[in-house]
Amino acid sequence: MKKFHQILQICLLVYFGAFLIFFIAFDTLGNLFGMSEVTSDSMVKIMLAGLIIFLITWGIGYSVTSTLTSKMNSMQQDMNALKAKIYDYEHPKTIIKPTTPYKKPTENDPSNLPPRQNIT
Repeated sequence: MKKFHQILQICLLVYFGAFLIFFIAFDTLGNLFGMSEVTSDSMVKIMLAGLIIFLITWGIGYSVTSTLTSKMNSMQQDMNALKAKIYDYEHPKTIIKPTTPYKKPTENDPSNLPPRQNIT
């Protein structure tokens, strides 16, 4: 598709270049094509044909660009995934066992009370 886009760009350049040369040398070349003068009807036809070629070229160029952008984004995601794997290999996870936090005894805490004495 990219090669076709390049070919269409060259065709568009040749198309408008050929008509530019044709209209510059119209006194000489006009008689060869059976045109005695340039009419608005012939100019409209030439410009519409050029516009159609331009729009086709633009549309294909847009599709080529979007395809390359999507490929680039997928490659970026793959690269980020590989970087994450490399990081995981270089920095293995260590399991930290949770410890019970030290709790300072308070007056309201029953474990702080003195042992009960039996009175009998």
